[in-house]
Amino acid sequence: MHNAGRSQMALGFFTRLAGRRALGWSGGTEPGELINPAVVEVMHERGIDITGEFPEPWTSEIVQAADVVVTMGCGDACPVSPGKRYLDWDLDDPDGKTIEQIRPIRDDIERRVRALLADIGVPAG
Repeated sequence: MHNAGRSQMALGFFTRLAGRRALGWSGGTEPGELINPAVVEVMHERGIDITGEFPEPWTSEIVQAADVVVTMGCGDACPVSPGKRYLDWDLDDPDGKTIEQIRPIRDDIERRVRALLADIGVPAG
């Protein structure tokens, strides 16, 4: 389930907290086929349903449309577009981890999303 959880968690928090004040997309360099079911469960604990999300590859259109591109440790495989602001969030991959091990990853992602929203001037609701 490589690349099947972190970006969907981030998008789930972003969508919940930003509401209609900002738009986010999720993508990966090596998307898995399905979202890790344990990731879906830990997000459900927070009242966020990400079952409708699915791992998607990055496209140049997504990167071009973004004001900020958040990467999660993809290194040289990350999409690069001149003039874009990039943030690299060094996060553990939830693949193969238990729910108890994924919760801290989820909580770290939520903190980072809240900080990003504050940084770009979007009030978290």
